[in-house]
Amino acid sequence: MLAIRLPATIEKRLEKLAKRTGRTKTYYAREAILKHLEDLEDIYLAEQVYARYLKGEEKTIPLEEAMKRFGMADELERGTHGAGRTGLK
Repeated sequence: MLAIRLPATIEKRLEKLAKRTGRTKTYYAREAILKHLEDLEDIYLAEQVYARYLKGEEKTIPLEEAMKRFGMADELERGTHGAGRTGLK
C-alpha cells in the first residue's frame, strides 16, 4: 500500500481526468509511476556510472564498437544510427 500527498493543483487535475474518463485517480497514479519508474532507474544508474567515469573508474568505447558489441553493425553500415534516424546527418 502506498499513500502520497500531491499538490492541490495536481490533485484537481487528477480528479478531472478521472471524472472525464471514468477511471480512478489510483489508476492514473499507478500508470504514471509504472511509466516513469524505469526512466528514473536509468537516470540513477547513468549518474552513478558518470560519477565513476569522472573518477577514472569507468572507461568509454567508441560508438562504432558499442554498436558492434550489441549486434547493431548493420545499422552502422547503413548509417541509420544516432542522428541519421532523425534526418540530421
